[in-house]
Amino acid sequence: MAAQDGGDEVRMLQSLRGKIYDAKHLIPNKMRDFFCTINLDQEEVFRTQVVEKSLSPYFGEEFYFEIPRTFQWLSFYIYDKSVLQKDLRIGKVAIKKEDLCNYTGKENWFTLQPVDSNSEVQGKVHLELKLNELITDNGSVCQQLVVHIKECHGLPLINGQNCDPYATVSLVGPSRNDQKKTKVKKKTSNPQFNETFYFEVTRSSSYTKKSQFQVEEEDIEKLEVRVDLWNNGNLVQDIFLGEIKVPVKVLRNDSFQAWYLLQPRENGNKSSKTDDLGSLRLNICYTEDCVLPSEYYASLRNLLLKSSDVQPISASAAYILCEVCRDKYDAVLPLVRLLLHHHKLVPFVAAVAELDLKDTQEANTIFRGNSLATRCVDEMMKIVGKHYLKVTLKPVIDEICESPKPCEIDPIKLREGDNVETNMENLRYYVDKVFREIVRSSISCPTLMCDVFYSLRHLAAKRFPNDPHVQYSAVSSFVFLRFFAVAVVSPHTFHLRPHHPDAQTSRTLTLISKAIQTLGSWGSLTKSKLSSFKETFMCEFFKTFQEEKFTESVKKFLDDVSSTESKEPSGLSEPVHLKEGEMYKRAQGRTRIGKKNFKKRWFCLTSREFTYHKQQDKEPIFTIPIKNILAVEKLDESSFNKKNMFQVLHGEKPLYIQANNCVEASEWIEALCRVTRCNQKRLTFYHPSAFLNGNWLCCKATVENTVGCARCTADVPADTQIEIDGDRETERIYSLFTINMSKLQKLEEACGSIAVYQGPRKEPDDYSNFTIEDSVATFHTLKQIIDTVEKLNESHEKYQKKRSSSAEYGSEKNPIGKVS
Repeated sequence: MAAQDGGDEVRMLQSLRGKIYDAKHLIPNKMRDFFCTINLDQEEVFRTQVVEKSLSPYFGEEFYFEIPRTFQWLSFYIYDKSVLQKDLRIGKVAIKKEDLCNYTGKENWFTLQPVDSNSEVQGKVHLELKLNELITDNGSVCQQLVVHIKECHGLPLINGQNCDPYATVSLVGPSRNDQKKTKVKKKTSNPQFNETFYFEVTRSSSYTKKSQFQVEEEDIEKLEVRVDLWNNGNLVQDIFLGEIKVPVKVLRNDSFQAWYLLQPRENGNKSSKTDDLGSLRLNICYTEDCVLPSEYYASLRNLLLKSSDVQPISASAAYILCEVCRDKYDAVLPLVRLLLHHHKLVPFVAAVAELDLKDTQEANTIFRGNSLATRCVDEMMKIVGKHYLKVTLKPVIDEICESPKPCEIDPIKLREGDNVETNMENLRYYVDKVFREIVRSSISCPTLMCDVFYSLRHLAAKRFPNDPHVQYSAVSSFVFLRFFAVAVVSPHTFHLRPHHPDAQTSRTLTLISKAIQTLGSWGSLTKSKLSSFKETFMCEFFKTFQEEKFTESVKKFLDDVSSTESKEPSGLSEPVHLKEGEMYKRAQGRTRIGKKNFKKRWFCLTSREFTYHKQQDKEPIFTIPIKNILAVEKLDESSFNKKNMFQVLHGEKPLYIQANNCVEASEWIEALCRVTRCNQKRLTFYHPSAFLNGNWLCCKATVENTVGCARCTADVPADTQIEIDGDRETERIYSLFTINMSKLQKLEEACGSIAVYQGPRKEPDDYSNFTIEDSVATFHTLKQIIDTVEKLNESHEKYQKKRSSSAEYGSEKNPIGKVS
């Protein structure tokens, strides 16, 4: 387990998770092919599969990713897929970053808004504003406005490329509109303008020349500075990129500078109808964690880690956390990761599973609900079992997706010309192959999963001593139903495939998943069970599986994965497959700069080597052994005027790579850094820009092999399979306790009442849904939680005060900001 906790610095970390459910009443009102994307401002970071021929497409896709940069808007776009033309954007859901907290953890229907270029903005502009008083030759006083537009950051891509931005700077009032314009900056999303403009605000009392404007002192109250950003279209129309407005009256005689977030035009969307585009159902959970130095979390961390030792388990801090959270998943995710990180998960799962079993009355319903125990095991398998799934299922899933055979056996869904007998043979071939790979995979099952399965098996046998099958169903309900079957039906979610399978392949995978669930259910292959199938076609299909070898194979596999005996480490000799995907790389050794220098390639990272290929599943055309990688760092956008670039430094020339978006770039850099952290020859310094035209763009050194001019970034976790930031998970748990403080206090009060009055409860209380087995022990833990959280509150408040005094953004409410 990677031992990563934070250092001495405060870190601000963002993440987003949730689910895109479905859309309804979409326009145009006819059967079309739809997909949905997630965008940070204008940058696409996630895309669903295409749902074919639908008016109300169901996507049903979960998402989770770290957000590596600042953003203003989180947007969801619905597209109408086109084969020959550009995909058409039907509508969008756009939520301001500061409003995301209103939707966290809730399932909501959002009305689609029209996509209007005037409202599609991102980025920020750095301005310095000053109001000067000038004395004229005759001694009278007039005022002059000075606008220094310094730079912009994070402007959007235009047609996938950096834009050609320029700015217009205007002084606007009831009867005037003075406008000036900067020079156009070529191919950059972070233009450096550094241009100053001067505007006359009031005239001296002796000014008599008649002019278009006659401005008096009181008109300052009505004047504002407006800065508009545009993309220079050359031969086509310029594209609006955003604007900001600052009232002149706030300046007076002071000089201010600030970063201002670009805003959409005020008239954007107003003329468009918003009630007839359809709606989209989403569940969104955005988190922003302020992670303090590690020592601040010692008390809360220790309180959580000793949970498995608390008797009863319902009086432990970890159990109470899950009790007070409205959505248990919010608590389970950071809790499981923290306990994994500190090797405390197995005893905690055993304790909560034992409590779960007390309420289970029938053996055939064991571990079938969404209890705390089942959710903890589910999350553990997702984290620990990534590599296990890949070595077991990826080859056969690749075969199914790349050489699909028709497998539909539902007579209602058969296509014209399909033969149900042939399809059944194809499906049987795939099911046999997947099943065979699973039951032969016990040697690769992670030890931690085996330890958990061992505990569950023996707890189940103890609870139902007269049922010989329950010890197997306790394990199969997880490893078959909740692990392998789920991965088969959603291979892209578990990184078994880089892209979503098409509709026909998805249907095939669904049928295979159903078959695996049934085969894995110990004792289900009996005539009485077959008669209970909802679909008669599945009943007919499973009649061919009534063979002793299937049930015996399942039994042997479940015995193996729930054993604590040590396994031969043969699986460890195989390279761990870490990440793969399509990106762009700059041709090695060329000096000519331009688009032709960058080629699309398929990249693959394992624990042994980093390779790229002309296409997926082709032989590598370039290989870097992991031991030869010296550093992995971001590359300045100015090097090639391209966003989301990073460099892999090794023995030869640097390998320059462009990812498709900021999330993808961050994930690749983290994965590469993690697997190379222990390399003995890692660099301490590197060049943040490229070596072009005989010099390094960053430091202007002319010798290509000169030592770098910037220090390499901090170390990252060394473990190649599981990376866990213990401090961040503890911070997340602290936030959950803070949000639910009123529940904690009510529960504490209830425990005190129960301890004093030991009689039966006469009527339901606020705490009647909570498990209080031992009121004294629970009260003691609650007091510790509340005291610890209050101390952390003080530490966070001190940091927030320090942060707010050092950096702010300009805005309409607070038009002038400070910069540190």
